[in-house]
Amino acid sequence: MIELQNVSFAVDSESQEKEILRDVSLTIGDGRLVVITGPNGGGKSTLARLIAGVEQPSSGRILYNGEDITSLSITDRAKKGIGFAFQQPVRFKGIQVLDLLRIAAGKQITAADACNYLVQVGLCARDYIDREVNASLSGGELKRIEIATVLAKAPSLSIFDEPEAGIDLWSFQNLIQVFEGMRQNIRGSSILIISHQERILSIADEIVVLREGRVAAHGPRDEILPGLIGTQSAVPECRKTIVKKDEVAVC
Repeated sequence: MIELQNVSFAVDSESQEKEILRDVSLTIGDGRLVVITGPNGGGKSTLARLIAGVEQPSSGRILYNGEDITSLSITDRAKKGIGFAFQQPVRFKGIQVLDLLRIAAGKQITAADACNYLVQVGLCARDYIDREVNASLSGGELKRIEIATVLAKAPSLSIFDEPEAGIDLWSFQNLIQVFEGMRQNIRGSSILIISHQERILSIADEIVVLREGRVAAHGPRDEILPGLIGTQSAVPECRKTIVKKDEVAVC
């Protein structure tokens, strides 16, 4: 279980302090798939980075299974079972995909195991397993490889920052299956996703709406989603929900 207690985050901007998150309190229980959505600039990615340990809060505490991890680095949090997939994945010149998956798993997994993780994210394993994780890969390919590393690590808390970015439609549908599979196959694990996509919102156990750095709404999907899309049920023909400044528009 991850718990945020009165967490705030501010940065210096043009000699003035700009508050990104304001007194956020939030609890994500074990075995839950939670999607955080809301207007652009509302602090969603910042919240994900704070939980992962990429950033440190200006005030407040972050507890993981009852332990205060507020001051721990991203490496130390990873050792405790928190996995994080960046919105813009990092490139690693000189490291092959197989090596990266082995590093993520923390053990000498076989090439067959590595291929299985790649197939799950919609990549042809034989074309990628020996590739370097460098500039020769597109943004979408990097995104899928990074998601594969999270699968290999099998963390107790997986955080995905806009995983749909740069993903084609076929791979996006496959990605939904990956998330559903993670929820079913990794007992007790929790998944936290930052997303505007209606299809991802529709598989959530809980939805958190973050607006202007504060939690504007938090509850079960069936309570929150209808209000976001402005109808009593999801619109199956629409593939994406775009959250605008003051409203959510269904395209």
